[in-house]
Amino acid sequence: MWPFKSGPVVPVLRFSGPIGMAMPLRPGLSIGVCAGAIEKAFKMSKTPSVAVIVNSPGGSPVQSSLIFRRIRQLAEENEKTVYVFCEDVAASGGYYLAVAGDEIYADPSSIIGSIGVIFAGFGFDKAIEKLGISRRVYTAGENKCALDAFLPEKPHDVERIKELQRDVHDIFIGVVKERRAGRLKGSEQELFSGAFWSGPKALEIGLIDGVADIRSKMRELHGDDVRLKVVPLGRTDLLSRLRRPLGASQGYEDLTGRRLALAEDLISAVEARALWSRFGL
Repeated sequence: MWPFKSGPVVPVLRFSGPIGMAMPLRPGLSIGVCAGAIEKAFKMSKTPSVAVIVNSPGGSPVQSSLIFRRIRQLAEENEKTVYVFCEDVAASGGYYLAVAGDEIYADPSSIIGSIGVIFAGFGFDKAIEKLGISRRVYTAGENKCALDAFLPEKPHDVERIKELQRDVHDIFIGVVKERRAGRLKGSEQELFSGAFWSGPKALEIGLIDGVADIRSKMRELHGDDVRLKVVPLGRTDLLSRLRRPLGASQGYEDLTGRRLALAEDLISAVEARALWSRFGL
């Protein structure tokens, strides 16, 4: 018996978590974090397949687009077929990543879709009024303080953000139509409403190509001796920052910066929790 395993190697990229949003103990998914791993995945094996696992409730449309485009560019340059496997959820920006696949698969209980754009915030103008606090804002440019959470909402500001959302939504729709051409079966009103579905329903309306797990599908394509090699993403998380050694002359400033970073990460964790909770996770 040979001391080393043989068989085709399929590189695996795992995109897990909100997109473009840093969280405690885990970096957010962004092109800066993912670029090196994506490049490596498309060049590490002669096998004509690259597998991508997606488990994301969405996030930044820009980072979703940048990661999507990098995958497609490298797939075409290296003549690779991309197989995407959705886990708990591939919704909104998560589904944007999924359509980078030439074929998309999911679990029966996966949540798929949410092809839409959302903006959420809070209004504190009535709260500060009750507390006797006045908001003083001075700008150069009449729209510089649009949607300020401490000022009353203005109808033209709302229309402006909705116009922006429509533009981003149209781009998202265009990408889905292009990548799923000939496979979409639902009405556009239904598909692009921001709704989401289970794996079997997503298959019925053409958002995915089948219900399967990564190991079974790769064995079907490349034989029982296929090996799945996960390519780790880069790390820019909280633990990495806290482990940096302090210099004698910068101790106080660096410690203060780390405390601020911790506060920012805790806020990001709350926002990330809100994204996941939309899908009951």
